[in-house]
Amino acid sequence: MRNMTLEAIAEAVGGKLENTGKCDLTREAACVVIDSRLIEEGGIFVAVKGDRVDGHSFIDQVFEKGALGVICERLPANAAGPCIVVDDSLAALRKLAGYYRRQLSVRIVGIVGSVGKTSTKEIVASVLAAHYNVLRTEGNLNNEIGVPLTIFRIRDAHEIAVVEMGISNFGEMDRLGAIVRPDIVLFTNIGPSHLENLNDLDGVFRAKTEIIPYIAESGTLVLNGQDEKLAAIDADMVNGRGIIRYGKESKRDDVYASNIENLGLDGSRFTANFPDGSHYEMTIPLPGYHMVDNAVAAAAVGYITGLNLEEIRRGLAGAQPLSGRGHVIHSDRYTIVDDCYNANPRSMCAAIDTLGYALGRKVAILGDMFELGEDSDRLHKEVGDYAARSGVDSLIFVGASAKFMYESAIQHKDVEIRYYPNKELLVAALEDPGREILKQGDTILVKASHGMGFSEIVEYLNK
Repeated sequence: MRNMTLEAIAEAVGGKLENTGKCDLTREAACVVIDSRLIEEGGIFVAVKGDRVDGHSFIDQVFEKGALGVICERLPANAAGPCIVVDDSLAALRKLAGYYRRQLSVRIVGIVGSVGKTSTKEIVASVLAAHYNVLRTEGNLNNEIGVPLTIFRIRDAHEIAVVEMGISNFGEMDRLGAIVRPDIVLFTNIGPSHLENLNDLDGVFRAKTEIIPYIAESGTLVLNGQDEKLAAIDADMVNGRGIIRYGKESKRDDVYASNIENLGLDGSRFTANFPDGSHYEMTIPLPGYHMVDNAVAAAAVGYITGLNLEEIRRGLAGAQPLSGRGHVIHSDRYTIVDDCYNANPRSMCAAIDTLGYALGRKVAILGDMFELGEDSDRLHKEVGDYAARSGVDSLIFVGASAKFMYESAIQHKDVEIRYYPNKELLVAALEDPGREILKQGDTILVKASHGMGFSEIVEYLNK
């Protein structure tokens, strides 16, 4: 890792270097981790105290595995190697990531927004990989721990990195921006997420746009042209940085989709149109009308980073879903749309729309949406009403807050509707052969916030 010596690290984090002994202070670190199981020979271990595990308990083990040094909040007795003592290990992790970022020449694309960040990140990375050596955020490690760990994975061989950046409160994006300092930022949308801290959509907008001052002065913002809040971002607000808008409107968007053809659960085909007047037929193999937006956003990033149209087409065609992110599973009995990693009102409605593309009988198993603040009950009711009017054949609501979806949906008489307080009662009902809740050949959407543990339902259905 470039310029990541013990002395440079200690200076970067404002720590005191202790117990150096006969170690080589000019040796560069091989990695930086907070999980002792991931330490490599010559790596740096940051001892973080968590809710259940204190990283300081593993300092001896990482030195046994050949760690170059440890960042910690207290100097252990008889430490077997160099320690950099700091007041706050997590703060040191962020400072060190910011320092390491400044050593790198790699371009970084930041992915920001309320809904669709992880899916968009994967599609953008797939497009860029048609031309560049790309590093991307693993899974959704997008917070003040995950982002630094992503930065630490960048090496000189990487030409571009795609970094997902997620927040839940004011000030967090400011801190992430100081670490990442992206060259391009792609905004997916501004929606009702984390309202318990951000209060309303205006608050979400203010919190997300904290990233703007940290974008390279020659950088570009790639904005969803269909989002009302993002429409407020103009040349004055970005202080000379470029703006590219994407969407489905030829008069408003710089990069846009036209001639959209629904391929069902196999995705969509469309014509991608670019600012220079060029256009090309492309396919995104992920289901849902909203995936066209993500694909056009990725095409815009490919375009401004120098890819040709065939490379963009090839990258889109190779995009793959992550588990829990609209992943379509074909089991012997059912087709399962696994979208249970997370949920808010906008993504819930988009997933219901995706289910509508399926052939045959359609079933939606919908659970609680978390972190919606004081508007939670109302937002659940609105989703329930939307689901009941969507043309789905059977709705199954699960969870305490999902009861409000059920109460709203039950007003509609032309759809089969059920409610269960928890997933265990749902599974028990599904196992009762006399009820026949699900039928051979059903397409089943499974969606809720991650804390509902709906991956267990997906596993059950798949078996």
